[in-house]
Amino acid sequence: MNDFRRDPAEVLAELAALREGDAPTHGGRVLSYVYDSGLAELDELSAAAARLVQPVNGLDPTTFTSVAAMEAGVVGFARRVFHGEGDGSDAASDSAEVVVGTVTSGGTESCLLAVKTARDVWRAARVGTPRMPRIVAPITVHAAFHKAAEYFGLVLDLVPVDPATGTLAASAIEDRLGDDVALVVVSAPSYPFASLDPVADVAAVCRARGIALHVDACIGGFALGFWPDELPAWDFRVPGVTSLSADLHKYGYAPKGVSVLLTRGRDRQRHQYFRTTGWPGYPVVNPTMTGSKPAGPLAAAWSITEVLGEAGFAELSAKAARATTTLREVVEGIEGLRVVGVPVGPLFAVATDESVAPGLRVDPHHWADAARGSGWLLQLQPGLTQADGTRLPHTTHLTITPVTEHVVEDLSAALVAAADAVRGVPQVDGQLVLAGLAEALPGGVEPLIAAAGELDSDTAAGLLGAIGLLGGEGGGLPAQMAPVLALVEALPSELTGRLLVELLARVVEPRG
Repeated sequence: MNDFRRDPAEVLAELAALREGDAPTHGGRVLSYVYDSGLAELDELSAAAARLVQPVNGLDPTTFTSVAAMEAGVVGFARRVFHGEGDGSDAASDSAEVVVGTVTSGGTESCLLAVKTARDVWRAARVGTPRMPRIVAPITVHAAFHKAAEYFGLVLDLVPVDPATGTLAASAIEDRLGDDVALVVVSAPSYPFASLDPVADVAAVCRARGIALHVDACIGGFALGFWPDELPAWDFRVPGVTSLSADLHKYGYAPKGVSVLLTRGRDRQRHQYFRTTGWPGYPVVNPTMTGSKPAGPLAAAWSITEVLGEAGFAELSAKAARATTTLREVVEGIEGLRVVGVPVGPLFAVATDESVAPGLRVDPHHWADAARGSGWLLQLQPGLTQADGTRLPHTTHLTITPVTEHVVEDLSAALVAAADAVRGVPQVDGQLVLAGLAEALPGGVEPLIAAAGELDSDTAAGLLGAIGLLGGEGGGLPAQMAPVLALVEALPSELTGRLLVELLARVVEPRG
């Protein structure tokens, strides 16, 4: 006898129907968010491994010793990939030099923990100092560091990058350094433009001043670690690199969410931990943000690294590299578009080629919308004015995975056709969109801009509805995203953020 409210088969059928509305996670048609190896056997391996540890609580590796074994295996693999093992010398075996690590729930948690550790180390050396420490980073650094600064009470000092290359010289970082800097962050590569920051040069500057340097390799680390092209040193081969984050649920091909944070020095890494015995329950000692946590993603990542090994990862990186080269050549051959900077690894951004006549230019957002109409999902990125007045172009982002090699001909043809369909169509003018929105709102948009982050939920929802991002049949996204991104650029960032909060909150609100 069972007291189930619903038949399990019926519930699973409903879940399958819900999944049909999702963007496809396999097959290479979504060029962001998902990382498809193209190997069905890896998916089966991940599912089987996660099933084996489904009831395990990753909170306590002394009770569930499989967790300790798997984490040691994953950290050991990452340490080999990122050259943190040392050479057996006395210096390499010293606690201050040995590279240790933690498996986390994803890149954001890895970045948060790197910042928390740096803050606590900085505080420990300056007991009684009332100042808020700073993080210094290029403006292209991942938004996770914005979150870390907000969560942990640091000032995020963002340094402009060269709009042409997407990166900067080490001297631009050096000019910002002072005793109040707890951490410098660089990317390998950055998400927006796939630029490889000058890790070795920045590390030399930081090392001379005794300032910690974190390399955020979350998106591309496990691809760059096996990249077939020669790259400048960017990992623990570089003296002065203090910590490094890389996601196994990206180019480690594991399911969400699993990442690794490596830190040089046992004593430094111990600042990452939270611990307390100040309550009448069991002693709480956590290296990560969460207490209880699933062991499934860890088991999947461990299984994949064991099965693939370095040779398997190198083969998959080679597939992604070949597809990336092909697609970059395709884009560079499309009149009116250009690849931004000199991207490194399996991702790149595309902007308008303003060197050609206006009638021949291709707006990347119109291009992405046209590609979406034929079933290919590219990621639109807004432009941004930097603190020095220079402007980073609005772009379209493509993340390439090994499976892309199998569909590269179809994708290439679709990208060319999409460009042909929108060539000469001017960029959407955000101010005109804003003016049209103002006409549809009682009182215009100015009071809303003035209120910005203080908008109440109903007013914010009303504005989202006027934009076309909330309500309507199905509540889905508009057919064209270029006007939405133009509005994002035109509105103050505080108001945009408030509207996006409301959008995501309303999407998951129960209905009825």
